[in-house]
Amino acid sequence: MSAVAGSAYGPDAARLTPRQWRVVALASLGGSLEFYDFIIYGIFAQYIARQFFPAGDPNVSLILSFSVLALGFLARPFGGIVLGALGDRYGRRPVFLASLFCTTAATILIGVLPSYASWGIAAPLLLVAFRLVQGVCLGGELPGALTYAVEAAPQRAGLACGVIILCVNVGVLVATLVNLGIQHALPPTDVAAYGWRLAFLLGGLIGAVSYLLRRSLEESPEFARMRSHPVNPVAELLRAHWRPVLTAAGVAAVVGGFNGMLYGFVPAYLVQGLHYSPAVTATAMTTALLVSSAGLIVAGWAGDILPRHMILRAGAGLLAIAVVPLWSMIAAGGDHLVLWLGLLSLAFSIASGIWPSIVATLFPTRVRFSGIALSYNISITVLSGFAPLAASAMIGAGLPAAPALYIAACAVLTFVSTFGMPAVETTHGKSSEDGMREIARTG
Repeated sequence: MSAVAGSAYGPDAARLTPRQWRVVALASLGGSLEFYDFIIYGIFAQYIARQFFPAGDPNVSLILSFSVLALGFLARPFGGIVLGALGDRYGRRPVFLASLFCTTAATILIGVLPSYASWGIAAPLLLVAFRLVQGVCLGGELPGALTYAVEAAPQRAGLACGVIILCVNVGVLVATLVNLGIQHALPPTDVAAYGWRLAFLLGGLIGAVSYLLRRSLEESPEFARMRSHPVNPVAELLRAHWRPVLTAAGVAAVVGGFNGMLYGFVPAYLVQGLHYSPAVTATAMTTALLVSSAGLIVAGWAGDILPRHMILRAGAGLLAIAVVPLWSMIAAGGDHLVLWLGLLSLAFSIASGIWPSIVATLFPTRVRFSGIALSYNISITVLSGFAPLAASAMIGAGLPAAPALYIAACAVLTFVSTFGMPAVETTHGKSSEDGMREIARTG
C-alpha cells in the first residue's frame, strides 16, 4: 500500500473545479430531501397516526404509524438493487432524475392526502403506497449521489463525498428547524390538524426545485466513456465482486449503527428514560449534528491527503473506545449533555466523513452504483432499522449501557473491515478504472 501512497496523496492533489463543485452540489440535493423526509415523518408521527390510523388506544395508532415508517425503510434495499442496476446499465442521470421526481411527488401527495375520516381505508393504504415509493427511490438516492461525486472528481473523492454527507446532515437540520418553526407559529390543535402537512409540502417544494436544478446535470464522465454496459449488473456484482460488497457493508456498519441509535432511539430515551428536558435534548441533538457536520468535512478533506483506510480505522477505533465512558456520563445526568453528546458526535465524524469515498472506490465503474447501493442499504436497513428495537430489548433485560454497546459493536465491525481493503488506496489520484485494474492484478 505504501508503494502507491507516495504518488497518490499529498497537498498537490487536484482541486475541485467550478464544474465539479456544481456536479457535487446538484448531486447532494436528493440526499438532503431523503433525510428531511425521514426526520419529518418521525417528528409528526403522532399527528399522522391520529388522522390515518384512528383506534381506541392511541398507542396502537402510533405503532401503526411507525410501522409505515418501517415499511419505507425495508423497501430501501429493494430500491437500491433495482435503481443501482438501472443506473449501471442505462446511465446515472436518468435514474437520478426519475428517483428524485418520484420521491418529490410522493412527499407532496402525503402532504395533501385526505384523512381516514374523509376517504376511509383508502387513506392509510395510499399513505403506505407513497411511503413505499419513497423507500424504493431513496434506496438509490444517496448511492447515486456518491457515484456521481466520485466519478466527477476521482482525485478529490474524499472531499466530494464528504460534501454529499454534509448535505444529508443539512436535511436533518432543516427538518428540525421546520418543526420548531411550525410548533412556534401554530397552536397545538392546528399543528395536529394541518401544520404537519405544511412540513411535507415544504419538502415537496425543496424536491421540485432540486429536480429542476438537477435536470442540468450531464451524464457521469466515467460512465459515458464505458464501451459496454453490464446486462445484469447485480449478477455480475455478486459473481465477481462479492468480497468488496461484504467489505463495504462492514465499512458502513458504524454509520448504520450510530445514526440508527442517535436519531431513532436516543432522543426519546433521553427525555423518557433519563429525564432530560425536551429543550436540553433538542439543543444537544442540534449541537451534535453541527459538530458532526464540521468534523466530517475535515475527515473527507484529509482523505485526499492521507490514506483513507487509516483515517477510518482511527475513527472507528476511537469511537469504539470512547462511546461507553461518554454514554456513562450522559446516563449519570447533570448539566453537561450538550458537551458529552457533542464529543461523541465529534468522534463519530471521523468515520462519517471518510466511509463514503472508501465504499465508492471499492467498485469499478461497471457496477459501482449497484455495489454502493447494495452494501450501503444492507448496513443501514439492518443496523439502523433494528437499533431502537435492540436497545429497548437490552435495556429491558437490565443492560442500561445498551446504546453505547450497540454503537461500539458496529464500530468494531467497521474497524475489522478496514483490514479487508488493502487495495483501496490505488484509486487515489487515478481514474477509478485504473485503480480497479491494479486491484485485479494484485488480488
